[in-house]
Amino acid sequence: MLTRRALMRNAAAGIAVASGAFGVVQAQNAAKNVRIIVGFPAGGGTDVLARLLSEKLKDGYAASSIVENRTGAATRIAIEFVKNAEADGSVLLFTPDFPMTVYPFSFRSLNYDPVKDFTAVAPAAKSTLAFSVGPAVPADIKTLSDFVNWAKANPDRATYATTAAGGTPHFTGLMLSQDSKVPMTPVHYKGGAPALQDLIGGHVSSSINPVGETLPFAKAGSVRVLAVTSPQRSKFLPDVPTMKEAGYNVVIEAWLGVLVPSKTPVDIVAKLNQAVKQAFSAPDVVEKLAVLGNEPAYQTPAEFAATLRADLERWGPIVKASGFVAD
Repeated sequence: MLTRRALMRNAAAGIAVASGAFGVVQAQNAAKNVRIIVGFPAGGGTDVLARLLSEKLKDGYAASSIVENRTGAATRIAIEFVKNAEADGSVLLFTPDFPMTVYPFSFRSLNYDPVKDFTAVAPAAKSTLAFSVGPAVPADIKTLSDFVNWAKANPDRATYATTAAGGTPHFTGLMLSQDSKVPMTPVHYKGGAPALQDLIGGHVSSSINPVGETLPFAKAGSVRVLAVTSPQRSKFLPDVPTMKEAGYNVVIEAWLGVLVPSKTPVDIVAKLNQAVKQAFSAPDVVEKLAVLGNEPAYQTPAEFAATLRADLERWGPIVKASGFVAD
C-alpha cells in the first residue's frame, strides 16, 4: 500500500512529466521569427512579392516575419547568406529563377550550388516574357515571323533590348536568334524601364521584358507585343500568340520561389510549403500578383526541386553555347 507521502511524490512526478511534455509540444509548435532574404532593393517586383509573403506567414507559420534586402554581387550576397544560415525554417531565400538556374553557367566561380546547398520549398509565382517592337520597326510588322523576316533583311537594325546582361531575357533572345537562324544583337540595360524607354524612343527595334513591365505600354499603344514565351497564352495578353505557336521552339516561364538551407528538416519544409501555398492563393494576393503580371504557381517540394533541376539542364547548354561570362 502506498503511503500518503508516496502518493504525493508520485503525483508531483506525474505533474513534472506532463509539464515537460507540454513544454516540448509548445516548443515544437512555437511559431518562428522569420527573415525573408531578398537580393534586390526595396520597392522592386521581387521585394513587393516577398513582403506579401511576409505578411501572410504571420497567419500561422511565423510569430513575426520581416524582409531583409541584402543587395550586391547580382544577388549572390543574399543567396550565400541563406546558404550559411540556420537550417531551421527561420531564414528563407525569396528569389527569381535565374540566379539559381543561369548563374551556375555564366559565372566562372560561384560560392553556392543551387541543388546541393538548398532545399526547394515552393514556387510562389510565375510569369512570362513578352517580345515587343516599337517605332523603329515598320507598322506592317504584325507577327513574330514578320519581325524575323524583317531582321533578316535588315541585320544592322536587328537589335533587342534586355533588362540585364546574363538574365533570362538575354538568353531568350539568343534562343530565338538560334532557332530562327537570324542574328540579333542584344543591347543590355540596367532594368526593364530604360529598356522599354529606348524601345519607345526608337533606339532599339525590339525588347524582351516580363509581361508585367510591358503591359502598360502595350495598352497605351506605345509598343506592339508580337509573342510571349509561356507554354500557353498569357491571360494578360490573350490575343498574343506564344513563340511556340509562331513556329519557334522558345518556351520560357520564369518563377519566383522560396528555398531554404539544404539541411532543413523535412517536416519544416512541408509546413512552409503549405504556408507559401496558402499565402499566394489568397484572393488579395492573387489580385496583387495580377497587377505585376504574375500568377500563382504552386508545386510540392519534390516537384519544385524537379523544376529546378530541369531548368539547370535546359539553361546549361544555352549559356555555354553563347560564350557569355558574367565575371
